[in-house]
Amino acid sequence: MGIQDHFESDLRFYYAVGGFVILVFVSGIAVLTLLDLLVIDHRLIPLTVGFFLFMFVYFISISVQALEPDL
Repeated sequence: MGIQDHFESDLRFYYAVGGFVILVFVSGIAVLTLLDLLVIDHRLIPLTVGFFLFMFVYFISISVQALEPDL
């Protein structure tokens, strides 16, 4: 199964985009923390919680789309 087969389905593509966005967010926070450009304090917690709530709703909406009948 080639990589093209993984992206033939819209749902797989949307899951891949969501995973990539999470990877970019987490790696950005990690890099900034390692370079001492970001101090993890109470201001970062609402941003992180909001981001992951948004991604949770994103993945739920993708799952609901999978339940819709094809027309």
